[in-house]
Amino acid sequence: MKKTFIMLHIAVILAGFTGVFGKLISLNEYTLTLYRTLFSFLFLALIVWIRRPHFRYPAGNIWQMSRAGLLIATHWVFFYASIKYSNVSVGVVCYCLTSFFTAFLAPMVNKKPFNITELLLSALTLAGIGLIFHFDTSFRTGIVLGVISSFLASLYTIFNERLVKLYDAGVINMYQMLAGSVALAVLLPVYLNFFPSDKIVPGITDTLYLLLLSLFCTVGLYVLVAEVLKKISAFTVNLSFNLEPVYSILLAMVLFNESRQLNISFYGGLLIIIISVILQAGLSQRKTSAAGRAQVS
Repeated sequence: MKKTFIMLHIAVILAGFTGVFGKLISLNEYTLTLYRTLFSFLFLALIVWIRRPHFRYPAGNIWQMSRAGLLIATHWVFFYASIKYSNVSVGVVCYCLTSFFTAFLAPMVNKKPFNITELLLSALTLAGIGLIFHFDTSFRTGIVLGVISSFLASLYTIFNERLVKLYDAGVINMYQMLAGSVALAVLLPVYLNFFPSDKIVPGITDTLYLLLLSLFCTVGLYVLVAEVLKKISAFTVNLSFNLEPVYSILLAMVLFNESRQLNISFYGGLLIIIISVILQAGLSQRKTSAAGRAQVS
């Protein structure tokens, strides 16, 4: 279990760079996501070809994986739109609401009773978010887009939790990225009709950033998360990702000089978020240990 939590934290660190790349890349949110899914698919297809896992499934099984891919692609569009319309801090702080949505959505999707502990920990996380970031009315559009993004991310994690127990993690992500890139490519003319952009093809610098984003913050990140979801619940994963804004905000302060200061409010909110993550990790580990003892007995 300790190794699993280490993998989870590495994934969170990689996720911390996602928002930064969204700011560095000059493409709009839609084309950025299109290239991210396309490059990620190519990397994953190469990995699957080298590893040779079983990847030929009936159309129904492939559709299950592809459907989750459409969710994650749409989530990215809204996530990067949130950053483009506001800043990195707004986008990543709104992403913390993923665990809040998961606490409500997971029981409804999986037809299980609500977990009071998870609801309380979500409330604790919200308190931390409120201290870290005081929402500015000038960022209203970015905030709305960020909330929609976190809602979609929650649904993706819930559905992906089922998939990782049935299929290879690399194969799942390959089909997801393929579905996302195909859907985005087909709908590109429609999107550009409503939101015109002068730049569709990335330059050399943007291409380099996109390759790094795809290889490390997509392929590496989501394969790690898929492996983690085999042993840890979707709620715990999403709650742990509440640490992502800490890394992203610090990077944004250094790279983009965003108006963000490490004041008492920041440290207070950071402490609350860390406490919520530690509490959930401890509860999850105790639950796993208790289950193991029950099986032995």
